[in-house]
Amino acid sequence: MTPFGEHLRALRRERGMTQAQMAEAIGVSSAYLSALEHGRRGKPTFDLVNRIIGCLGVIWDEAEELQTLAERSHPKITIDTGGLPPATTHLANRMAETIGRLDEGERLAILKILDQAEQRHMARRPARRLQAARRSDRT
Repeated sequence: MTPFGEHLRALRRERGMTQAQMAEAIGVSSAYLSALEHGRRGKPTFDLVNRIIGCLGVIWDEAEELQTLAERSHPKITIDTGGLPPATTHLANRMAETIGRLDEGERLAILKILDQAEQRHMARRPARRLQAARRSDRT
């Protein structure tokens, strides 16, 4: 099951909807919706996520969370390490080999490291934009 599928199923159940009812409302088959909830389908399209948001009547924060989960819920990903250091390719391959053997604690620890790295990157983005603007002002 993907994070998106897990969250979708919880929201659907909270609203007392069956898969058949929701599938009809968003214009997909029950089998497709089941596969989406169980992570046997790829990342849903932006349009489908918006139909789901409308069907479930979710609020802004929930809608944003659902969009983010959809983006991060592709069960069969490809990691392009071309042009990156060899250690990056090694890391990607080791993750692919061992991810199924990690326990919950190990998975959460890795996610925490990745979340911290993303936060550091996002914190530096405004500073980089300001530096680029100052450079362009000088020229």
